[in-house]
Amino acid sequence: MITRCFGGDDPLYINYHDTEWGVPNHGDRHLFEMLVLEGAQAGLSWSTVLNKRENYRKVFDNFDAEKVARYNAKKMKQLLSNAAIIRNRLKIDSAIQNARAFLEVRDEFGTFDTYIWQFVGGKPKQNRWRTFKKIPPRTTESDAMSKDLKKRRFNFVGSTICYAFMQAVGMVNDHPLTCFRHSEPSS
Repeated sequence: MITRCFGGDDPLYINYHDTEWGVPNHGDRHLFEMLVLEGAQAGLSWSTVLNKRENYRKVFDNFDAEKVARYNAKKMKQLLSNAAIIRNRLKIDSAIQNARAFLEVRDEFGTFDTYIWQFVGGKPKQNRWRTFKKIPPRTTESDAMSKDLKKRRFNFVGSTICYAFMQAVGMVNDHPLTCFRHSEPSS
């Protein structure tokens, strides 16, 4: 029997756990997607966002930051009326603002990947938690990331959101020792 740290019996959640969470990802499009989705999740369950992920991909132009950065008031109105995503004005506005800030960071560093991975020294941090409950909601690395992102005009990037982002894109491997994915973060 396979032991997972989360996922329950939801096939979508199980697939996310087994194939994505904790796996290092360096693609700028994916990093932007996860930044938007983690911000959208604030105050909600991850399963709520995960179940709307495909809809987000459709309405946010597959998380093409250049396109999202050009969204105008008309597009904002369309997004706010779309029940397939989380219709929170601040979160939608944040996605647009974050696309603009994302492009500025990419211009400065060459890639967003180069910028964001500096917070863990360019390689995943391998943690050794005994249980899922022992995982902290934030770390000194997520505090530093949050502070710098805010300075660069990103929104919905508090330290807890940043740490969830770090877990999602594999900057840290927080699968506990009891989880079958603990020793396989790069696959």
